[in-house]
Amino acid sequence: MKRNRLFLLFLSVSMFVSPHCSANDDNPTAVILPLKIMSYNIRHGEGMDKVFDLDRTAAVISKHAPDIIGLQEVDSFVSRSNRINEMGYLATKTSMHGTFGPAIPLTGGKYGVGILSKERPLRVNNIPLPGKEERTLLVCEFEYYVFACTHLDLNDSCRKASIPIIVEEAKRWTTKPFYICGDWNDTPSSQTIAQIKRNFTLLNRTTNTSQFKCYTYPADVPTKCIDYIAKYGKSSVPKTREVIDEPQASDHRPIMVEIELDITPEGINTPFVEHDAADQDIYYLDGRRVNQPQAKGIYIVGKKKKYIVK
Repeated sequence: MKRNRLFLLFLSVSMFVSPHCSANDDNPTAVILPLKIMSYNIRHGEGMDKVFDLDRTAAVISKHAPDIIGLQEVDSFVSRSNRINEMGYLATKTSMHGTFGPAIPLTGGKYGVGILSKERPLRVNNIPLPGKEERTLLVCEFEYYVFACTHLDLNDSCRKASIPIIVEEAKRWTTKPFYICGDWNDTPSSQTIAQIKRNFTLLNRTTNTSQFKCYTYPADVPTKCIDYIAKYGKSSVPKTREVIDEPQASDHRPIMVEIELDITPEGINTPFVEHDAADQDIYYLDGRRVNQPQAKGIYIVGKKKKYIVK
């Protein structure tokens, strides 16, 4: 059962002909991979009604089904949230992988940010940031991209001092796109956001109109945008971007964008030879088992390797 789940997970992000992936006409071995990114300050599960309800938080996430989500104000074994390991709890409830980035000790536990992802991270780094209340930058590397989450300080000088650290980390990733999200405690017209925009492209809306909303805080009647999703360097406009209409589960509303990654999966252009498939299962891209590939095409061998038959 576990093996089948792993295979289906990989299949959902790597096949050429599917409802979710498509080929790039300019590069026939490339795949256009849709990616839904969400950012949500969950206020440790306490809603605008002052009720602590982590199931309500999980339901918001599950309803919108992001591929990856950055969370801020996450507790781990803290007394106010019933000593719950919140990332573990939310990971179980949403059927995602949970990664916690602690920033400060708090009443016997820890408090910080987290990332929920459909894929298990390849590598994780938790980088301290300036703050009168300590802050952190949580960075997770995945097969085709890097994703980071942070909650910047309330103090203006601490926010500005954090940005060079974030930029330096983003620069390290020369072969994968770097995305970042979080509650940055400043508005789009601020010096903080202007400084961020020198190196990053903001992906969520930052202008409020009658047709499109950008305000995220406070959740019941939002009056300002302080939550963001961005990409290091230049980026095209996302396919979709929205502030999710959720006025109760936290004091922030979540935001979500859908982007397209242009990727070339490992193994494409590798000639298929019989010994490559020895003692391994071979599948068509639609999941059907293959006894022995005969025609030129792309196959999945051993769950993760993909070949073109020459």
